[in-house]
Amino acid sequence: MTKEKVQAVAEYTAKSINVLKGLEAVRKRPAMYIGDVGSRGLHHLINEVVDNSIDEALAGFNDRVIVTIHKDNSVTVEDRGRGIPVDIHPEEKKSALEVVMTVLHAGGKFDKTSYKVSGGLHGVGVSVVNALSEWLKVEVRRDGKIYFQEYQRGVPKAPVKEIGTYKGEQTGTKITFKPDKEIFKTIKFNFDTVAERMRELAYLNKDVTMILRDEREGLEETYRFKGGLVDFVKYLDEQRNPLHKPIYIQGEKDGTPVEVAFEYNESYSENVHSYVNNINTIEGGTHLIGFRAALTRTFNNYAYKNGLIKENSKITLTGDDFKEGLTAVISVKVMEPQFEGQTKTKLGNSEVKSIVETIVGEKLSEYLEENPSVARKIIEKCLRAAEAREAARKARELVRRKNALDSLHLPGKLADCTINDPEHCEIYIVEGDSAGGSAKQGRDRRFQAILPIKGKIINVEKAKINKILENQEIQAIVSAIGAGIGEDFDPSKARYGKIILMTDADVDGSHIRTLLLTFFYRHMKELITEGRIYIAQPPLYKIKKGKEEYYAYDDEERDRILKRLKVDGKIKKESSETIETEEGSEESSSSKNVVITRYKGLGEMNPEQLWQTTMNPETRTILQVNLESAAAADKIFETLMGDEVEPRREFIEKHAKYANLDI
Repeated sequence: MTKEKVQAVAEYTAKSINVLKGLEAVRKRPAMYIGDVGSRGLHHLINEVVDNSIDEALAGFNDRVIVTIHKDNSVTVEDRGRGIPVDIHPEEKKSALEVVMTVLHAGGKFDKTSYKVSGGLHGVGVSVVNALSEWLKVEVRRDGKIYFQEYQRGVPKAPVKEIGTYKGEQTGTKITFKPDKEIFKTIKFNFDTVAERMRELAYLNKDVTMILRDEREGLEETYRFKGGLVDFVKYLDEQRNPLHKPIYIQGEKDGTPVEVAFEYNESYSENVHSYVNNINTIEGGTHLIGFRAALTRTFNNYAYKNGLIKENSKITLTGDDFKEGLTAVISVKVMEPQFEGQTKTKLGNSEVKSIVETIVGEKLSEYLEENPSVARKIIEKCLRAAEAREAARKARELVRRKNALDSLHLPGKLADCTINDPEHCEIYIVEGDSAGGSAKQGRDRRFQAILPIKGKIINVEKAKINKILENQEIQAIVSAIGAGIGEDFDPSKARYGKIILMTDADVDGSHIRTLLLTFFYRHMKELITEGRIYIAQPPLYKIKKGKEEYYAYDDEERDRILKRLKVDGKIKKESSETIETEEGSEESSSSKNVVITRYKGLGEMNPEQLWQTTMNPETRTILQVNLESAAAADKIFETLMGDEVEPRREFIEKHAKYANLDI
């Protein structure tokens, strides 16, 4: 050890320990509190403030939430709750309002007297929103008076003050904040992202009106659904053909309210969404286990009791048979929720399983006795699913004998990596043999595997599992990943930590990517919830000036590079191979000659270029696929891949301006 290093170690004293006071820790490590500083974290700020307003509704004191996105991307959230207390806090010796806004884990949700249940407790609190805002203003209407305080990057500009009075009994809180540009990559809110969450909350809380205004575009939408979860199920299934009207079950046991709505449709996929205190538990948990157990037991009992399944029948209905064509929403309110799982969105309370199972079992039994025609339709649907499951089992056995799904016999076109540790391995699923060849040559074979696929895989949204398993490309993907499929799927057996989809930036490439994402979402969803699925971002342009080469991933980056190269002339000619500028043509020997190549496909890049731009972990850009809202994801997949043409046309027309495709 050098003398300098010894001296440095010796100086490690109490003075070396930094104490971050107030909200400094939040600004220092924002991703620890909101997930990231990109679009997802940005929109989480609105969710945190809205959650507080919804908690007031759960406590029975609020019936309206208004969210306004202003032209400068500041946001106002206003409710009709009790208003945050403003009297002096006995321990902190300052207004309770200031304590709530400036102290982590301060609020009225910890003693269970002010709030029986809350969704905000699962989040990080309004103090984090304050810390990550350039400025925040809060106005409280309480006890006939209006109180106000303003903050700058989490620091109060002045104590809480009374600024006026109001007539009537209408209390409430209004918070306006502007996200800090120093923290976030972008502070531009997406209307659809905010709308999706507000719509979801309106379904889950049928007595609350949610209003969203966007002053940037002059938009306003109001969400209020008196049917609650029943309306939610209808919304999720509006592009499918239901077999019956939604079944609604409500009950309470041991202080835990349970609400369930479900129906069966003619599709082959399952669409189940579970919530705890308005939190979307995308990994499920004990409440979902209880629901599935009640469904399986109750329908089986009814089927045997009424002769729909003979005692000597070879067919037995398992839990998987009740999944096909099922759309359901389960919502429970738990006083002390315990969350676990990869994303902390899996309910772990063991007592909730028996509560849900008991309530659903009893109420569903009553419903089936009163509605025998519906019961018969559902059980007939499940019996067909059982037949398909048996056919799929035989198909799996057949292809195993052919070594197609056996991970010990990997597909011949797979170029595997040499490292065996899944967490350090990644597989590229590549469109086409040409691109696959370049990727195989350009990769780092130590940790990167390549699986080329030919053409478009089957649309799993429209196919039974036995038909899906007959598709050769699906067989290759399942075999390469090594975690099984359907009832055999086990994400812990996946052979790769990252699964990267790499397709061309054209219409066909986009379609193939959507087909692959639909497959993973429907049959290997845990890979998405665990954050293992990624989308490669190959460049759209190569810009060459003399011996210098640059790569651009969109038109804006291309224009920035041209500006940096002092190429101010407008693009004069654009072809499938090159784009020439007014500064010079490809044949010109001028020093200002710039040639821009527009890549039509991955196969146009040589192995070195593909590695440099798309596969090198130090330089590449890959997008992680995650589920911000499982309900929204399901809606998009059904729109894009389902049978109905009109919703797909409307979706394409609405989002065409965001596409960057060669058509």
